[in-house]
Amino acid sequence: MRTGFFNSLVFALLTSVSIGAVAAPTVKPEAGNPPIVLETSAKAQPGKVDLNGADAPTLQRELSGVGEAKAKAIVAYRDSNGPFASVDELLEVKGIGKAILDKNREIIEVN
Repeated sequence: MRTGFFNSLVFALLTSVSIGAVAAPTVKPEAGNPPIVLETSAKAQPGKVDLNGADAPTLQRELSGVGEAKAKAIVAYRDSNGPFASVDELLEVKGIGKAILDKNREIIEVN
């Protein structure tokens, strides 16, 4: 009988410790410490490819439907005509059509 009583006490103790650990309140940050805010510049937006700053390998890697030849054509167009004024100007590049522009419109930008 003593063994059964002892086992019941141990079980009750372990259960209460387990429940206490699970139900413990989480530590909240102090009100005096404001959260750290990281500032990003307009040119460093994650996931965006700058048509005026990216090199051919970057364009090839990041843009869907753009291989080595089209990436080099984009860089050559930029070198001969100056920086892109808008994303839609990409249609002027030989080999870039509306379908490729529409697939990549969300990830390209002009700075």
